Order: sequence, then C-alpha cells, then structure tokens
Amino acid sequence: MEQGQTYTHEFTYSQQQVDQFAALTGDNNPLHLDAAYAAKTPFRKPIMHGFLGGSIFSKVLGTLFPGEGSIYLKQTMEFVNPMFVDVPYEAVFIVKEILPNSIALIETLVVDKASRTVLITGEALVRNKKIKRIKATSAE
Repeated sequence: MEQGQTYTHEFTYSQQQVDQFAALTGDNNPLHLDAAYAAKTPFRKPIMHGFLGGSIFSKVLGTLFPGEGSIYLKQTMEFVNPMFVDVPYEAVFIVKEILPNSIALIETLVVDKASRTVLITGEALVRNKKIKRIKATSAE
C-alpha cells in the first residue's frame, strides 16, 4: 500500500437487503420501505439507508483492501446524494497518507457507476502490518 494507490469495488443492494437492514437496525423510516410514502418526497421513490450504503467501506477495508489482518479504526461519512436499490455502484478507496504504526489514511467514496455522481464521501483510518511507512532519506 502506498500514497496515491486506488482500489475500487463494485456493488449493488436489493430492496430485500434494505428491508433486512431496517429489521436489523430498527430504522423503519417509511422513506426506505414504503414506495407510496416515498413517492410524495423529493426523491420520488424509496432511498437506501445511508449507513447501509456506507457499510461497503467496512466490507472492503475489513476484508479486501489492504486485506487480512486489518483493524478498521475510524470512518467519517457524509451522505451527499441519495442511493437507490438495484443500481450499480462503485466504492473507491484512495490512500491519502501512510502514517506511523502501520496506519493508512484512506479517502472513501461511493459513486454511481453510470453517472459518476458522488453519493457518499469520507475518510477512514486502517491499521495493517502490511502498511509500511517509507522514511525519506535526507540528502547529504
């Protein structure tokens, strides 16, 4: 892992997964579950829970990038545009900085694959023994 490195992961969620997330979390806001209710909102159809959309960061950073042995330390998220079911999305991870103690600061994004619209933005801190900080050598 090095500064500037990018990793992407494609995903989509179904209405069944949204329903399961609502049951698990207790967030039964009709905006996520009731098409008739959502039709009367500016979104015109149900939107996904922001944290369901952002949960892709946990999947990737906990298991795929940088890989086994990761400890997910911190995540910030801003939900800038709504997400809908059955739409292809891409999670994008950009290594912003390698910090001491095998920690990486990673920019995290969810984008709509077709329009490239950013839907979720944030930053994560991940520790993994595979992350090595390269020390700059001074010119003599």
